[in-house]
Amino acid sequence: MEKQPHPIISIRSWSTLSALGGSEATVLASYQSVESSLTPWSVPHLDYPVDTWAGRLSKDAQQQCADLLTTHPEYAGLDPSVLYAIITARSAFSQAGWDKKTPVGINIGSSRGATQTWESAHADFMRGERIPVLTSPLTTLGNLSTWVAQDIGVQGPEFSHSITCSTSLHALLNAVAWMRAGMVSRFLVGGSEAALTPFTWAQMKALKLVSTLNDPYPCRALDPLKKANTMVLGEGAGALCLEVGIRPGAQAVVLGVGYATEALAHAISISDQADCFVRSMHMALGVHDPGQIDAVVMHAPGTVKGDRAETAALDAVFGAQAPWRTSHKWRTGHTFGASGALGLECALLMLKHQHLAGIPYLGQSVWRAASVKKVLVNAVGFGGNAVSVLLGLPE
Repeated sequence: MEKQPHPIISIRSWSTLSALGGSEATVLASYQSVESSLTPWSVPHLDYPVDTWAGRLSKDAQQQCADLLTTHPEYAGLDPSVLYAIITARSAFSQAGWDKKTPVGINIGSSRGATQTWESAHADFMRGERIPVLTSPLTTLGNLSTWVAQDIGVQGPEFSHSITCSTSLHALLNAVAWMRAGMVSRFLVGGSEAALTPFTWAQMKALKLVSTLNDPYPCRALDPLKKANTMVLGEGAGALCLEVGIRPGAQAVVLGVGYATEALAHAISISDQADCFVRSMHMALGVHDPGQIDAVVMHAPGTVKGDRAETAALDAVFGAQAPWRTSHKWRTGHTFGASGALGLECALLMLKHQHLAGIPYLGQSVWRAASVKKVLVNAVGFGGNAVSVLLGLPE
């Protein structure tokens, strides 16, 4: 039997919340600025004061969360990660112009899930206090997608997952598989993370990943001269609406997806050559000429080994045909399960506005006009699970 070609899958719309803003206009303005959006953060509830950096939601994004609580008092008990997911999903769905009669799959994931709610309830438990009655259902990871479905009012497959920092791109990967199989023609995907908590910070501190720089750019993603890890925690969410085919107004086309998991020498680190990235990028590129890729939005969290390994993987895949390389984490911090969605946003903005996003401490223009037709987006998490997604302009 002759193999049938895969259906074309396009990105109809997207929406994010992050340190960069809560709308496309504010996010674009942030990309046009040389300033980082990272701000000082005093880690609360510790026995000793700790001042660090964080990618906290912008003021307009925080206002959207406050507005959601006033219009829907029943949402007061939901974890911020669920609220972020609802806000971005609402916006993306509205922009897509979809009706509510056609089934829509929903896959919103998170690395940590409802960690603020969980940590608060656990603190009560450890003090011998009675925990809230709804602690169990409100700390279930599935909260994200089920509450989004309830809020929007659609029917379809709903599931959430955690694959650490590659969660958002895995959500897109899952959606592509369902849509190629003909099980559903529309999918809302993304990730949400509200992990600016003392316990999460302490975990990253224990791994010696947290930036201690007193610098306008505390996260030095892709800086080859850094001598220490410079990861900064961030919070945020992103949602994208995918559909089969290309309608007028489509933002981009998914040209390829790739994935790989490598055998690890220990619990957290990928190999020096990032073999998982080499395989995932090759798979995503497929028949596309590496020399025609205009940019790569790298995972690049600002760690010494992580940035170096991913750079080595790009060198192995592209060789002398090296595309433009960038990362958004010097602006947003590392938002864990939401970081892939913010990487997709960076790619979509470059495609839409025909500019390349640069990094000022590397001597680059932060927003330079250029011809941008194809952009590759990378993500990887603990466990060596890499995902690569190739986006292109709709034709």
